Amino acid sequence: MHLTNTGPSVNNNDILRRLRYAFDFRDATMVEIFAAADHSVTQQQVVNWLRKEDDAAYCAATDTELALFLNGLINTRRGRREGEQPKPETRLSNNMILMKLKIALNMTSDDMLQTLQAAEFCLSKHELSAFMRKPGNKHYRECKDQVLRNFLMGVQRTFRPGTTPDA
Repeated sequence: MHLTNTGPSVNNNDILRRLRYAFDFRDATMVEIFAAADHSVTQQQVVNWLRKEDDAAYCAATDTELALFLNGLINTRRGRREGEQPKPETRLSNNMILMKLKIALNMTSDDMLQTLQAAEFCLSKHELSAFMRKPGNKHYRECKDQVLRNFLMGVQRTFRPGTTPDA
């Protein structure tokens, strides 16, 4: 059974805010995560990305900036891989974001399904597998905002239980 919570679309700043909240990262930690991807940002840049859209100092995070953060999160949580570091993507899809989070959090498919269940969102193993495939694969399926939003909610409920659902 699928929930029909469609809600607003997920943007890069929402993802940064939700991950920061789920893991209780301080601004300085966010800067360190970017640095782990060999990218320098200021604490003020981070603060501006975390602001609400109606704040005059709000600054939209680009796909490249989110990719750098997710690459840094992978390096921070899993360790840097040998050799040249991956180049950040200039265009991110929800599928890529989901894959990067899977890697950063060292999750199996079962872990991901449990995380989605923590957000009261059901998905089959085959549906999840379709999101992890390359776009040219005949079984590839585009990850919609609803799935990504519920996964982020599940991450929050799993890694920071007992908190309010809307960070």
